Amino acid sequence: MGEDKKNTAAGLKAAAASDVDQITGHRRMRRTRIAEWSRRLTRETRLTVDDLIWPIFIIPGTNVLEPIDAMPGVSRMSVDKAVEAAKMAADLGIPALATFPNVEMEHRDQTGSYALEADNLINRATRAIKKEVPQIGIITDVALDPFTDHGHDGVLRNGEIVNDETVRIIAAAAVHQADAGADIIAPSDMMDGRIGAIRQALDAAGHQSVGIMSYATKFASALYGPYREAIGTSGLLKGDKRTYYLDPANATEAIRDAGLDVEEGADMLMVKPGLTYLDICRALKDTYGLPVFAYQVSGEYSMVKAGAAAGYIDGERVMMEKLLAFKRAGCDGVLTYFAPEAARQLAKGGW
Repeated sequence: MGEDKKNTAAGLKAAAASDVDQITGHRRMRRTRIAEWSRRLTRETRLTVDDLIWPIFIIPGTNVLEPIDAMPGVSRMSVDKAVEAAKMAADLGIPALATFPNVEMEHRDQTGSYALEADNLINRATRAIKKEVPQIGIITDVALDPFTDHGHDGVLRNGEIVNDETVRIIAAAAVHQADAGADIIAPSDMMDGRIGAIRQALDAAGHQSVGIMSYATKFASALYGPYREAIGTSGLLKGDKRTYYLDPANATEAIRDAGLDVEEGADMLMVKPGLTYLDICRALKDTYGLPVFAYQVSGEYSMVKAGAAAGYIDGERVMMEKLLAFKRAGCDGVLTYFAPEAARQLAKGGW
């Protein structure tokens, strides 16, 4: 017993000799973490509802809400329901929607020609939303995958995605989307030269004020599966998209690719997917200084939902932590299926 006391005294004496204040020079990092008010006061990165863009899926019909099995909590919606969703989003303070169509198979063909119909599903949705909720922004994608019978983002000829013909079609489709009231055209197809072609077509049609949010760095990712179910292309896709999407291993190529889009007239840049490419988000922001957005894609969303449903994670906290990560990486905003949930959480404060 006496020996134990002797050892304890020796240990305390040794600890005193290496006093924490001597080690840190009286610098204590925990001082600003002690209270909630001080943590709020020194918080470096802030997420607000202004950072959220809500992607929604449009289907034909009236009064239709069709749950997407692979994306719990997300539904395809008919145009009238999309208008209701837009009103809800505006009430929550969400600045913009990104719309994606799931059209009938009878409208899909090898070249995606339905994209050129002025009154196609996506353009009808834009007109309806803008009529009822004019204050909300509408971002439309001109990639052809929702309109092709093979699931690719461009024209398929002899086993090849033909670049230049695809660019001509999407530039024309962009004009129709702008005519319908789209505020921003966001081409996700990754064809060479499409940003410049879209800018020229928009300007020639008198749409100088319509912006372009380039999917500047869209990677050939394994995280798109639930999205393809949502737009009805998962069973159509022949082959893969590696001949036009970026290799996940290539950061330098991604920066070069984005640079060409900047030169061609992109107003904003997007990184897709999001969380696995935070280094690209930061690089684009630091290199070009344009507004940068991340797309928190369907696979990212579904993994959080699945983990929460299984009880493995706190879904709400993980949702907010991941959204904060995009902001910390330099993003000006995030396209996320969590937008309504996140907006409600933000309204409670604490983030």
